[in-house]
Amino acid sequence: MPKEIHPFAVMRRPIITEKSTELAGAGQYVFEVDPRANKLQIKEAVEIGFNVVVRSVNTMNVRGNRRRFGRHMGTEPRWKKAVVTLAEGYEIKLFEGV
Repeated sequence: MPKEIHPFAVMRRPIITEKSTELAGAGQYVFEVDPRANKLQIKEAVEIGFNVVVRSVNTMNVRGNRRRFGRHMGTEPRWKKAVVTLAEGYEIKLFEGV
């Protein structure tokens, strides 16, 4: 059984890119989530946080990129991304009028 994570701690931030903005038109929204969260916890967090009905959740683990810091190499931290598909007739207004 996975460790319980508070629903408000599951979602970290929305991912706002050109591709995610296009997906929002189709009722899909992209979020950075806690790497320990599973699909059921992500679904519950979105439903509670935005008062919507979630149809499906797709998740992926994103590998951290390698970066140079002067002559030293380092890596950015790994993170988890979730693409949430909402039921017909529901939407999340992240940035109105932007």
